[in-house]
Amino acid sequence: MGQKKVAFWSLAACACLVVLGAVAPPAEAGGLKAQIYLTQAQIPHGLSEKALLGFARGHNVKLLQETTGDIKTRKWKANLVVSFSAPVDDMEFTVLFYDVHDGPRRFVEDMSTMVSNRKDKTFVQTISLPRPAFKPNRNMELVVTVRRAEVARLKFGVVGEEPKRSGTVSFEDDEAGGKKKP
Repeated sequence: MGQKKVAFWSLAACACLVVLGAVAPPAEAGGLKAQIYLTQAQIPHGLSEKALLGFARGHNVKLLQETTGDIKTRKWKANLVVSFSAPVDDMEFTVLFYDVHDGPRRFVEDMSTMVSNRKDKTFVQTISLPRPAFKPNRNMELVVTVRRAEVARLKFGVVGEEPKRSGTVSFEDDEAGGKKKP
């Protein structure tokens, strides 16, 4: 075979590898998968990993209820339990929060979780989803990633009170920053 044919076939093989690499699905962090549970119940101390997962399954919620108090400072608090299929073998994993109420994902916030022992498979993390970044009565999606590869996702909702609006506009001096007239 001539040098031109060898060069042609070598170039063609390289082009095929590039195309296959472009259409291949992204790696899943070595086949790592995870189960996710959200619970607003207080997790008892001293549970074994098996008992913790049983508790999380039994108290798993799909709708998070907001805290009470001033409506502007309310938030949704929960315990996030993530159980990986194998040890994470990394220093951290990331939890991404998306608003999916109106269709496509809209990124809201992310949370990095540092791993203290790379051999652990199950992690408990308290989460707090504050207003105004998170809005009441919305459908949300939580995605867990390891080394930028998605390993699990969970759809849930946030339930809360909408701010009350009177529908009237007031231009009183004290609210506009002016001085009151005696």
